[in-house]
Amino acid sequence: MTRADAHLLIVDDDERIRGLLQKFLIRGGFWVTAARDAAHARRVLSGLEFDLIVLDVMMPGEDGISLTRALRAEALTTPILLLTARAETEDRIAGLEAGADDFLAKPFEPKELLLRINAILRRVPVADAAIAKPKFLSLGPIRYDVERGEMWRGNELVRLTATESQLMKIFSTYPAEPLSRAKLVEDLGRDRGQAQERAVDVQITRLRRKIEQDPKQPRYLQTVRGAGYMLAPD
Repeated sequence: MTRADAHLLIVDDDERIRGLLQKFLIRGGFWVTAARDAAHARRVLSGLEFDLIVLDVMMPGEDGISLTRALRAEALTTPILLLTARAETEDRIAGLEAGADDFLAKPFEPKELLLRINAILRRVPVADAAIAKPKFLSLGPIRYDVERGEMWRGNELVRLTATESQLMKIFSTYPAEPLSRAKLVEDLGRDRGQAQERAVDVQITRLRRKIEQDPKQPRYLQTVRGAGYMLAPD
């Protein structure tokens, strides 16, 4: 498996660390999705398949070890790398017993994380990778092929403009997570400013016409008051 083929899920409640990890791993050649806690991770995992999960142990609510144990009980075979501030042997053993493939104690060097991830991915059987199901998001009658960046309504390809295609790629990286207009402008590579944010509003309206049954009452591309827009797949 090459880095270009690998899709990683980062789960960490610390927004700063989550963002730094995501940027570092994207620069390392991976495709990365981020989740802020166990509940968010479950929602993301319900709609997407991943090649590896990087999971923080110390999180409010359900911690990383409990989530690992639950995912293994649900027969999820995706490799899991635990990040833990605990250096005690007992905690490392607990993580491995729960079903984690490896662990890395905080603080750590980003390069070491990269080495651990690559080592785990090299252990993934080629046959398993070959039969992996296509990654897609379901939006009612719409199916969005995340890898190909294609949108389908049944057997009909829904044509997207370049900007609409970019927006779908951004939203599919953060499913079920509100994104501000400022972030969308930044990720689109546009200059900051109210004019560009208004332009995003226009693009969202156009995109809704292709996704929603009733664009005026959106079910999948939602407006989150005070936070921005959110893609909410089935």
